[in-house]
Amino acid sequence: MTVRQPLLELTRGRVVESTHIGSIAIVDSNGTLLHSYGDPHEVAFLRSSAKPFQALPFIERGGAEHFNFTQSEISISCASHETAQIHLDTVKAMQAKIGIQETDLQCGGHLPGDTVLLKKVIKQDILPTANFNNCSGKHTSMLAHAKMRGLPLENYLDKSHPIQQDILSTFAEMCKFEKEKVELGIDGCSAPNFAVPLFNAALGMARLCDPRELSETRATACKKITSAMIAHPEMVSNFGEFDCELMQAGEGRIVTKRGAEGFQLIGLMPGVYGEYGVGIAFKVTDGDAARMNDELESSVRVRPAVTLEILRQLKALNDSQLKSLEAFGPKKQLTNHRGLVTGESYPAFQLA
Repeated sequence: MTVRQPLLELTRGRVVESTHIGSIAIVDSNGTLLHSYGDPHEVAFLRSSAKPFQALPFIERGGAEHFNFTQSEISISCASHETAQIHLDTVKAMQAKIGIQETDLQCGGHLPGDTVLLKKVIKQDILPTANFNNCSGKHTSMLAHAKMRGLPLENYLDKSHPIQQDILSTFAEMCKFEKEKVELGIDGCSAPNFAVPLFNAALGMARLCDPRELSETRATACKKITSAMIAHPEMVSNFGEFDCELMQAGEGRIVTKRGAEGFQLIGLMPGVYGEYGVGIAFKVTDGDAARMNDELESSVRVRPAVTLEILRQLKALNDSQLKSLEAFGPKKQLTNHRGLVTGESYPAFQLA
């Protein structure tokens, strides 16, 4: 049986001090496994990487037109935003269009990831409410979907609710995986979440970016979602955050969405790596926990570096694009609190 393999190593002096392991699957929209590393059939929860799929049935039913959602509002429906002021303003505007209240959201609140707003919350002792949750755009769109169809709002997160059943069916269809075999769990925001093999998650992303085999209605919805994410990557995460910066550097050819506990999903538009769209899914086994520096800025060490190394090996980014993203990796010098170089981090894999 194929097992997880080293993805990233960190040294101190000449000794490898830490090794992060995981698995990678790279699949085109035809269902061909192009490259892999570790176990491409490892089952993992997509966590927030599932958000574009969770938005898809709402967009497919004409929800964006029904509520006159802008591209920014479609993008934040697929987001793990950092709770900058632009995100709070956008979600509030969506709720006004829908005719719902922030209190209708059942995601709970948490501290902002955006440094400016985080400092304000701390200094002014503000209690974060539901809109502060980085999933508030997703929840707002789920409620919009329910309201548009005249369905109950109070139980919109129940896995038996028609909205959640539509999401599950759509996700399974996109990934070409039997609905009954999708493992279900409860996400950090209390919504249902899905675990499938990395291969199928990558296939779903490939088909989202290249929906040529899908029905016209679904293909149009896929294009609306990827176009919105590419046009407004700052809504997907935040300016300066890796997902946003990669999509900006990708110049309309790359879509990406991080997930908690070390999951990452990347999509390449047709023509970037062959004729068909390509999906990339990988899982960092240890969860790739975020770290905060003295400026209250949070970052992760593994997923950005591994993503860039995958794209470098695929030649999906040119030298100029890689240079613009070098703060994220793939290789980085490591320093201590005095600024002294202590070692380096670097990818430890070669795609098969």
